[in-house]
Order: sequence, then C-alpha cells, then structure tokens
Amino acid sequence: MTKKAWVISINMGYGHQRTAYPLKSFAEGERIICANDYPGIPEKDRRIWESSRTFYEFVSRFKKFPFFGNIAFGLFDATQKIKDFYSTEDLSDSTFTQDRTNGLFERGWGKDLITKLSRNNIPIVSTFYNPAFMAEHFSYPGDIFCVICDTDISRSWAPPYGKKSRIKYFTPNERTGQRLRLYGVRKENIILTGYPLPMENIGGKKMEILIEDMKNRMINLDPSGKYREKHDFIVREKLGKLPLKSDHPLTIMFAVGGAGAQKEIGIELARRLKKIIYYKRLKIVLVAGIKKNIKEYFEKELRNGGLGDLMGDGIEIIYANTFEEYYNKFNSALRKTDILWTKPSELSFYSALGLPIIIAPTIGSQEEFNKRWLLKSGFGVEQKEIGHVKEWLYDWLDAGYFADMAMEGFISGEKMGTEKIKQQIQKCSGS
Repeated sequence: MTKKAWVISINMGYGHQRTAYPLKSFAEGERIICANDYPGIPEKDRRIWESSRTFYEFVSRFKKFPFFGNIAFGLFDATQKIKDFYSTEDLSDSTFTQDRTNGLFERGWGKDLITKLSRNNIPIVSTFYNPAFMAEHFSYPGDIFCVICDTDISRSWAPPYGKKSRIKYFTPNERTGQRLRLYGVRKENIILTGYPLPMENIGGKKMEILIEDMKNRMINLDPSGKYREKHDFIVREKLGKLPLKSDHPLTIMFAVGGAGAQKEIGIELARRLKKIIYYKRLKIVLVAGIKKNIKEYFEKELRNGGLGDLMGDGIEIIYANTFEEYYNKFNSALRKTDILWTKPSELSFYSALGLPIIIAPTIGSQEEFNKRWLLKSGFGVEQKEIGHVKEWLYDWLDAGYFADMAMEGFISGEKMGTEKIKQQIQKCSGS
C-alpha cells in the first residue's frame, strides 16, 4: 500500500505548483493543498500571502519600464540574492527578511493550516519553504520535507536556525545541497533526488515514453544528419534505431512565466517565422497558462499580424482555467515539442527530457543562476536577436547544435526525481 503525504504548494507563479503536481500520486486524497488559498483559510492569512504575490507580479511586469522599473525590481531582487558560493562569509545566520517572516509566525500566520493537517499524522511535502517553516514552528507531529525547485538557492530556503531544524530537503542537484550546508542545514537532512518531472512524459524505469519521443525529436533537431554522423554510436545505444521521418513538424514551444512577462517574444517569434509556419515546416506553441489576458493578447496580436488563419494548427495556444488542466495540456504538448523557449525558471530541469532550451532574458538573480547552470551543463543557449531568428535558429539546426543539447540533457539530466521522492516517503514512519 502506498503511503500518503500532504503535498503543499502555493499558486504564486507556476514554479511551486509545477513542482508539486508530479507528486500527486502519493498525495493524501490525490489533491495538492494550496497554502495560500485552501478552503477555510483565515482572511488575515490570505492577506499576507496575497500582498507578496501581487507585489511580485507587479514588479516582474514593471521591470521592463526604463530606469524606475529596474530600480524597483533591483530592490526586490536584493531580498532574494544568492551570495557568492566561494566566500569566507558565515551564511548560517538568518536574514532580516526571515526574521520578519518569523515574526508573522509568532502572530499566528499559518497556524490554522498546520492545525488542520495535524489531525492526520502523515508527512508534509512542501514545494515552498514557508509552509515547511510553519509546520516546524507550530510543532507538526509528522515528518516535514521541502522540495527545492531551482538550480541554486538563496538563504531564504533554509530554516532560520538550520542546525536545530528537523526539516528535510529533497534537492534537484548537488549545488543546492551544498548551499544548504553553507546555510547551516545538517547533512543528514539533505537528500539528493533530482527535480520531480512528470512521469507521463517518461514512462516507467525503462523510460519507454521518453525514448520514443526522443527518436522523433532527434530527426527534427538534426535535419542535416551532422550530429548523428559524428555520434551515431551513442544515439543508437541510448535511443535505438530512429525513424526515417518524425511524427510531427519541427515544433518550438514558447512558455510565458506566471507573472505574464515577456509575452511579446512569442508574438515576434511567430511573425518572424510566418512563412515557414504557413508551409507547415514549423509549428509554434504559445503557452498562456491560466492567464486569460495572456491568451487574449496572443489571439489579438496574431490576428493583427495576419496570422489568424494559422491559429489552431500552425500556431497553438495552450490555456486552461485551472492549473491542473493547464499542467496536463502542457505536458501533453511537450511530447511533440522539439525546442523549449523560456526564461530559466524551474523549467530548466525539463532539459532532462531531452528538450534543448533557448533561454529568454532573465528576470532576477535567481534566474541568472539557473541560466548559468543550463549553459555550463550544455543543456541550453541564450536567445539571440529575435529580428534575425530565422537565420540563427536554422544555422544552429543545420549544425546539429540543438541535437547536441537534447542528447546532453537526456543523458546527463536526472529524470527520476518523482520516483525517488516517492521512495523516501515510503520510508517514513507514522504514514
């Protein structure tokens, strides 16, 4: 019998929700608890959560305005800054922001949620740090786990007093575990699992679904065969025999972040590649998520740009009313996607699905670290001047660069994080 856990997320952006949903298979009641929007949440708790969400989305969108936008975002970003890893500075002490947050716990923020969850003594698995801190502060009786969803992390992820904390962390890579040690977290409370990817895009232990998708993807990413000519042995060893033709046209997915920033890139991309889309040699997938205004923006701008007739076939818009519906549509579309174009968020880890990533401009220092990880790992490349996208995109395809990134991510990226986290939960007592 599968042991259950409370799986907790927040609906501030997509990152924490995207991290939580692969864990739904062992979630109590097969539901994800939203810490900032659950049934019966006290109004005072909701207001605290809402103020931070509204401020983040405003600052993210405001950043594109000259001068004042950069100043406003810079002040916010300073609270999330990741310090230099190679430093003699003691990073184990809590920050000013954490001390203020702890004051909110002292005044009861989160007590209602933890009291309700305490009625069933099963592990808590949170994809955001504050619910985990709440559980510890209000003496939750079961095990407390926190899933990290970035390639490197600021001090805010670690408990104010790391050495005394019983919170255990599921880390996506070695660097985040090393950071936690610098922040005072005990070694025994750090478990390297990899990021939890959607198993519907992988299959079982033999990765039969992912391998089949990779076979078709490699045909599109290496149209001249240059990569396969150089690396025929490794392609055959990892994927087996490839088909003569892919089961879909070359497909680029452009994913907008939860705050709706950078939506203009997707439209410009479609306009610059209009003729190729028209002749069915390319498909563009624009991801609006659960933002109706982003969906309507895409539709309006596509019609204004003479691309209205291509919507639905050559240009697909992914939109849903709920995150779960969007998540399922997104994962389904990924199976026929060859290149993922996005800012370096938690989607950086999706490179392990053999998806080369074109990195959109970063928003904040956190994404800057994610970008560095993608570039150093060989999983992605920064976008160039979008006005010349046709030239550089097809030059890189012809050279086999994207095929190289796809195989590097597929071979080197950790894909079984979801199963490894599930295995850890099964070891817990009191479940």
